Amino acid sequence: MSALPQAHPALTADDYLAWEATQPERHEFVDGETFAMAGAEDRHVTVTGNLYMALRQHLRGTPCRTFMADMKVQAQADSSYFYPDVVVTCSAADADSRLVKREPRLIVEVLSPGTEAYDRGEKFQRYRHIASLEEYALVDIEHRRVDVFRKLPEGLWVLHPFDATTPATFASVDLALDADTLYAEI
Repeated sequence: MSALPQAHPALTADDYLAWEATQPERHEFVDGETFAMAGAEDRHVTVTGNLYMALRQHLRGTPCRTFMADMKVQAQADSSYFYPDVVVTCSAADADSRLVKREPRLIVEVLSPGTEAYDRGEKFQRYRHIASLEEYALVDIEHRRVDVFRKLPEGLWVLHPFDATTPATFASVDLALDADTLYAEI
């Protein structure tokens, strides 16, 4: 008799949230499965920090809050939870939720070679189900480009590309960010 791999039952969202709270590492959750989050290189962390600081300073004194790296965002009801590099929420409900944000206005992912296709494809597909989301931005460190996907009132997403010669514009939070600030110290 040969041994077969044991099937692991899919986690519910509640199971995931309870389990994740006890883990030393971060895990994303998609359709009942968990995925460990890998560390990032220094350029990735620096650009994430630059963007976080610029957004935080810009939004100071408003109801909007900026978070980076360790804040969970719920997408697609209870089927997926992610840790975006930077997230901005202006929601009163999110202000009351310490562990999970459900009504983000802006999500930014800084691309890594191993996650770029996923960030552009499957993850963006799931983020698009968040009713409050107005913009999804992808920062390409290698080519110094920012692709900002902006949702139109009728629900269509339109790409607004920016290169190193043009400030990246985040209309959802009324911020234009030049390349020197975004890519400082890399």
